[in-house]
Amino acid sequence: MNARTQVMISMVAVAGILVGCVTYADKPVLYPVGSPVNPPFVAHVMCIGEANAMYGEAMQQYKLRAQMIGDYDSAEAEALSRGAARRQYDACASSEGYRAVYDR
Repeated sequence: MNARTQVMISMVAVAGILVGCVTYADKPVLYPVGSPVNPPFVAHVMCIGEANAMYGEAMQQYKLRAQMIGDYDSAEAEALSRGAARRQYDACASSEGYRAVYDR
């Protein structure tokens, strides 16, 4: 085995170890309620897309409201947008036939 092959093997091993370190703390577990049409990973991807769109829409609405009032708080904007995105994700998962259960 030459040096180049050994380096490649060690890089693949390190990448494999690092993949195991990825945390999915905020990812909900989807439990089926009834008989869902799509598998959980498909429903998750669809609902993430809807939640991301809702996040952007909520952030835009907050900025427009802040322009009218003259008071903008970035922490409040983030909290409201994240809450809207989570509610949209839960509604989407529910419409797909799943119940989203979070760790915390």
